[in-house]
Amino acid sequence: MAQTQVLARKWRPKNFSELTGQEHVVKALSNALEQNRLHHAYLFTGTRGVGKTTIARILAKALNCESGVTATPCGTCSACSQIDGGNFVDLIELDAASNTQVDNMRDLLESALYAPTAARYKIYIIDEVHMLSKSAFNAMLKTLEEPPAHVKFVLATTDAQKVPITVLSRCLQFSLKQIPLSQIVDHLNKILAQEKIACDMASMQLIARAAQGSMRDALSILDQAIAFGQGKVEEMDMRAMLGVIDQRYLYDFLDALVQKDGVQVLSLADEMNARCLSFDTALQDMAALLHRIALAQTVPQAISEDTPEYARIFALAKTFAPDDIQLFYQIALHGRSDLSLAPDEYAGFTMTLMRMLTFMPEDLSSVAQTAPEKSAPSVQKEPHTTHSGKPAPAPAKPDESQQSTNKAPVERACADWATLVNQLKLTGMTKMLAQHSEAKVLSADRIELSLPEVHKHILEKKYQEKIQAALDEYFGKSVTLSISVGDVTGLTPVALQQREDEAKQADAIAAIEKDPIVQELVENFDAKLKISTIKPIQK
Repeated sequence: MAQTQVLARKWRPKNFSELTGQEHVVKALSNALEQNRLHHAYLFTGTRGVGKTTIARILAKALNCESGVTATPCGTCSACSQIDGGNFVDLIELDAASNTQVDNMRDLLESALYAPTAARYKIYIIDEVHMLSKSAFNAMLKTLEEPPAHVKFVLATTDAQKVPITVLSRCLQFSLKQIPLSQIVDHLNKILAQEKIACDMASMQLIARAAQGSMRDALSILDQAIAFGQGKVEEMDMRAMLGVIDQRYLYDFLDALVQKDGVQVLSLADEMNARCLSFDTALQDMAALLHRIALAQTVPQAISEDTPEYARIFALAKTFAPDDIQLFYQIALHGRSDLSLAPDEYAGFTMTLMRMLTFMPEDLSSVAQTAPEKSAPSVQKEPHTTHSGKPAPAPAKPDESQQSTNKAPVERACADWATLVNQLKLTGMTKMLAQHSEAKVLSADRIELSLPEVHKHILEKKYQEKIQAALDEYFGKSVTLSISVGDVTGLTPVALQQREDEAKQADAIAAIEKDPIVQELVENFDAKLKISTIKPIQK
C-alpha cells in the first residue's frame, strides 16, 4: 500500500498565488522580481507555520526558473521540479538550530565562493538563524554584506530580536503575520473539498482556533482529525480530540449571570470539574465569546451568519450593555493570568465568575433574552412655572404627589430625568450625553436639557438623534427635544447617582462602625477599620 503524504507537505504552496495570508510579502517580492530589483539577502520573520521556508523556496524557483527571473515560475522546468523535490544542487538549506558553530558557517561561506553548478543563482536558506552563535554571526557578516554576484541568502527566524542588528541591517526584512482564522477556515475547506472528505463549519473553526495563526499547525491538526474521525471531520469528535470546552457551557454561564444566579454558576462549574475539563481553556474561550459579543454590538457585520450560535450571540449582545461586556472581557483575561496563583484551578475559575456576578448591574438582574416591558412615567401634560419662570413637570407618580411638592421644582425635574434615562436603555456615548445633561423642562411633549461646558465635546448630532428616537419610542409619539450647552445646578443623572452611592457608602461605614463586634475588636485588640474595603450590600 502506498504511503499517504501528510497534508502539510501535499498542499504546500508551489507559487506565490497559492500562498494564504501573506499578501503584503507576496506583493513586495513579486514587484521586485518583475522589475529585477533584487537584493542579496532576505530575512523572513514570523511565528511557526506561517510560510517562511515556503516563501524562501518559491523565491529560489523565481530566481532560477529556466524561463528567467520571474514572479511566476513555471513549476515544470528542471530547476523548478528539483527545488520542489528537494534535490536541487544549488539550493542549500541549513538548520541553524543544529549547526550553530562557527566552523559550520565557515564551511558554508567557503562553498559560496564557487559558482553554481547548474543554476543562475546559488541560494542559501538558513532556518532559525537566531540560533547561530555570536562567532558564527561575526563570520558571516562580511560575506552577507558583499556576497558574490551569484549568491543569494534567505534567512528565516521565529525570534528576530535575537538576530544581531549588524545582520538585520544587511538584509531586506519581511515580517510574516499570523494567518487570520477566516483564511485558515477557507483554505481547509478547499483542501477537504479536493480530498473529498466531509466536514462541518464548526469543526473547521475549532481547528483554525487551535492552530493560532499557523497554517502548518492547522493542516497537522486536520490530519489528526481525519484519522480520529475515521475519514470524516465532525464537531463532537473535534471537541473530544482537542479537549475543547463545549460552547454551551459558556452561553449557560452568561445566561446565569443575567439572572444573577450564583447557584447555577457553581453548578455548571461543578459539572465541568466532574468532566475534568480545562478551566484555563474555558476562560480563554469565554474571552473569545465576549469578543464576538462585543463585535456584534459595535460592528455586527463582522460576525458571519454561518458562525455557530449566531442567533444566541446577537441575543446576548442585546441583553448586556457594551461596557459590561468590556468589563467581563477584562475579568476573564485577568482570571486566566491569575489561574496559576489560585489555590487550585477550580477556585480560580469560580472566583473569576463570582467577580463577574458581583459586577452585574442591578437593572439586568431580571432580564432574560428580551428587554422588559417599558412603562412610561406619569407626567403632567403641561409643565407648571417655577419661581424663576422655568417650567417643570409634576411628580412622576400620583401617590408620591405629597412628597414631590416638598422638592424644589428643578431638582424634581432632574430626578425624573434620571429615572427616565435609566428606562431608555441607552448605551455608549449616547448614554453618556443623557447622563451628563440636566433637565430644565421635562414633560410628555417637550424636553429641554442643559449640558455643562466641560462635556460639550459629546454634544454630537448622531447622539442627540439616538436620544430622540429612544424618547419617541418610549412615549409612543414625537417628543420635542433640545440640548444646549449651559449652566447646570449639578443635578445631572450622574451627579444624582453619585450622591446616592455616597449616601449608601456612608450608611454602610456607619453600620460597620456601630457593630458591637467591630467595636469590641477595636477596643480590646487595637484593631483598625479599613474603610476602603467596606462596600454597601447591593439589593
